[in-house]
Amino acid sequence: MAKKQFKAESKRLLDLMINSIYTHKEIFLRELISNASDAIDKLYYQSLTEGSTGLSRDDFTIRIEADKDSRTLKIIDNGMGMTKEELEKNLGTIAKSGSLDFKAENEKKDEIDIIGQFGVGFYSAFMVSETVNVVSKAYGQEQAYEWESSGADGYTIKEREKDANGTEITLTLKADTEDENYSEYLDTYKIKNLIKKYSDYIRYPIQMMVEKQRLKEGSEDEYEAYSELETLNSMVPLWKKNKSELKDEDYNNFYKEKFYDFADPAKVIHSNVEGVVSYTSLLFIPGQAPYNYYTKDYEKGLQLYSSGVLIMDKCADLLPDYFSFVKGLVDSQDLSLNISREMLQHDRQLKAIAQRLEKKIKSELLSMLNTDRDKYVEFFKNFGLQLKFGLYDQFGIHKDVLKDLVMFYSSSEKGLVTLSEYVSRMKPEQKYIYFASGESTDKIDKLPQTELLKDKGYEILYLTDDVDEFALQMLREFDEKEFKSVSADDLEIEESQEEKEAAEKQAEESKDMLEAMKEALGDKVTEVRLSQRLKSHPVCLSAKGGLSIEMEKVLNSMPTDQKVQAERVLEINAKHPILKALTKTYAEDKDAIGTYAKLLYDQAMLIEGMPIEDPVAFSNAVCELMTK
Repeated sequence: MAKKQFKAESKRLLDLMINSIYTHKEIFLRELISNASDAIDKLYYQSLTEGSTGLSRDDFTIRIEADKDSRTLKIIDNGMGMTKEELEKNLGTIAKSGSLDFKAENEKKDEIDIIGQFGVGFYSAFMVSETVNVVSKAYGQEQAYEWESSGADGYTIKEREKDANGTEITLTLKADTEDENYSEYLDTYKIKNLIKKYSDYIRYPIQMMVEKQRLKEGSEDEYEAYSELETLNSMVPLWKKNKSELKDEDYNNFYKEKFYDFADPAKVIHSNVEGVVSYTSLLFIPGQAPYNYYTKDYEKGLQLYSSGVLIMDKCADLLPDYFSFVKGLVDSQDLSLNISREMLQHDRQLKAIAQRLEKKIKSELLSMLNTDRDKYVEFFKNFGLQLKFGLYDQFGIHKDVLKDLVMFYSSSEKGLVTLSEYVSRMKPEQKYIYFASGESTDKIDKLPQTELLKDKGYEILYLTDDVDEFALQMLREFDEKEFKSVSADDLEIEESQEEKEAAEKQAEESKDMLEAMKEALGDKVTEVRLSQRLKSHPVCLSAKGGLSIEMEKVLNSMPTDQKVQAERVLEINAKHPILKALTKTYAEDKDAIGTYAKLLYDQAMLIEGMPIEDPVAFSNAVCELMTK
């Protein structure tokens, strides 16, 4: 029998299909099962609309048969089947979809939902097969037909005998190679796993004869083999059930089994959205961070389904990086089953879903914050760092999404607070949201720079993560209140006229001494000045400009050759006895003031948690003073 030739473009598409479109060859089984489900849908739909078939949903099945000896795998359905013309139309032209035509004809009716597309999906079978044979008999027809092809060289169609309506696809698998083990697709365990992974929620039973063992009758230790017809899929997705049918236990068990977690989720978000894009989403906020969450090995993404059939196990495009901790799935009948990763990046429907998911996740997190604060605080301890990275990332483009979700340790509340809560407690005269950076809250609490603010009753945010200060600098303000570091050169705290005049007089009297100290320190500092912010501490470092001392530490800890330095200012406590000692020393021995300047600078560096350049010189200077 002469072979019919595919069109030239179809040959090129077939070659692309086999070699490029699908990353994993195992996807072929998903495609063929989905097509079988479509064929059953068509006949079931006819039974609903015409009432002429006398069939119910329980009458339909999809059967899998594997024969290792002949290296064949069969997928059999008792659905609508195809006529000769439909075989040629649907299988003779790649990417021609009988399912799509059927859906277009019935697009205004809700009774049916076609998930597959004969054409591109069907030809995925050639990724694993030497030959693909299709025997089909259309419902209500007497004659069956056989379609067969070995690839791009063409296909044949001839008459065949077949008792019942439906389609039987037989794949003759390729021989194994060093790189590919095609025989695994004949293994019962592998087939069951693939159906569980991709087709567990197909609405009709997928059945297969499975070999099992049982004790022989009358024996205690002797077993016999037997075969049993087993349904391999669960058929009803949990997320398709009504929320009223489900308990917390159902969600928790599903999450732990599906996403391999031992702990219950902190939050479950189950949504059914209808509109321009319709979808169901079932999202989980984990109760604890995965062990590899803050490593490059962690892979974000949601499972993506098309009407219960898995398209992608981790669709990263559905989640922004700052919500990458969310696990779960999205199921939409508006997405093509045959969509590839490349197509997904340009899919408007997917982008629309992603935008809605982002809003929903934020809304649910805010709800948790407002109604179950303890749970939110626990969540933030697990994933707050990622939210703060999101504030800083891409030059703060997402700051409006995240600014209400982030928390920082409060000097007055002794715990995590939101920026909104901080602003609500600000003093009437307070201009700024003050923050201090350091290794730990205990060390920050002891910083000399915090004394004046504490004395005035101002709340201070303690920043302990490397990204914290960068995030606030990117945010710039919250509720029209700017952020200011306690180490800024000017805290802009209002003083009385009397205090200002006294400070100016004192600074003028010490001007020559301070300039001498600056000269002794060279380019280590940009200025030495008297400080009104210090209370009990003799000295501290502050910084001019946008680069703080803490940011300098973070940047210089990165593995780069370029080092940065903040514009450091050495501040001397104007009310501390150290000023009198310095003034006396400068009056008696101007050369000695350089030694004191270096000693105080090193002391301030140690307070900041920064290394000093010459520990030996520092030690000798201390000993020299002790022996005077």
